[in-house]
Amino acid sequence: MLRSLGQRPVTGGKEDPRVAGLRAAVSRLRRELAAHPGEFPDRAIAEDELAALAALSAATAPGSPEIPRLRRSLLLIAGSIGSVSALRPGLAEVRDAVDLFGPPPPLR
Repeated sequence: MLRSLGQRPVTGGKEDPRVAGLRAAVSRLRRELAAHPGEFPDRAIAEDELAALAALSAATAPGSPEIPRLRRSLLLIAGSIGSVSALRPGLAEVRDAVDLFGPPPPLR
């Protein structure tokens, strides 16, 4: 089903829009990574962590997913694909989606 911007899906339950945004951003980056023709050493790490984020966002009951786990996955993904300029916009979307769950923990 296609939706225009600004429309909400009609469902029986209430879904946290942050979780929906995370799910969409992760899905988009996974597709971009799959379509990217270049190979790089840490591609498998990025694919594994994106799969973990997808599973986490799909399994999230009402409330927030585990923020430290989100941040850990984001860090691993950024480290593994951060130098691939074609994937930067998708990575930025995932980062923005994770940031909606709260600020990073303070540095010690």
